[in-house]
Amino acid sequence: MISLPRLYPIVDAAFFSTTDELVAFAEELHAGGCTLLQYRNKSGNARRMLEQARELRSRLPVSIKLIMNDRADLALAADFDGVHVGQDDLLPESVRKIIGPERWLGVSTHNPEQLAEADQTSADYLAIGPVFSTSSKEKPDPVIGLEGVRRARQLTRKPLVAIGGITRANAVSVIEAGADSVAVISDLLLHPRKSAEEFFRILR
Repeated sequence: MISLPRLYPIVDAAFFSTTDELVAFAEELHAGGCTLLQYRNKSGNARRMLEQARELRSRLPVSIKLIMNDRADLALAADFDGVHVGQDDLLPESVRKIIGPERWLGVSTHNPEQLAEADQTSADYLAIGPVFSTSSKEKPDPVIGLEGVRRARQLTRKPLVAIGGITRANAVSVIEAGADSVAVISDLLLHPRKSAEEFFRILR
């Protein structure tokens, strides 16, 4: 079974106007202690996604695990360490066939039914959320709250990532509810290195 760090930053291309800005942000997160990053780009421009992914891979140390959101093909092309898929993406087993047994596979879930189903797949870890209300998705699923995290913990022995509106102010409560790791976007955007360091200090 894989071991997840307490903090799982998501580097969302929507917040950066250039590839250099995006990579500089990721470098700051690494300087703050992050060892796992997910690259997310919902624009649908595969060429730009691959360009940014390759820049991340070449400019970050090999010790950092890089996870590609949605696109198994681009994960292979950019030599990423894994793929994370949602409920509307390729089925986990289809992704597993593409990426092979060594790379990590994560699956997003939003309710107990989806989580129980994902638990039966070859996914290495499961994500549950949104825990709190979030501004980083246009049409978020219903908020599950801390009770939703507790329920998810009872349904799987796989590593559990909580996502959605998680900040330094509420992260401890999410870990205490049973999550192994917290996925964060917005609360890392300002002063990423300092923010990451604070997360790790809080979540020891």
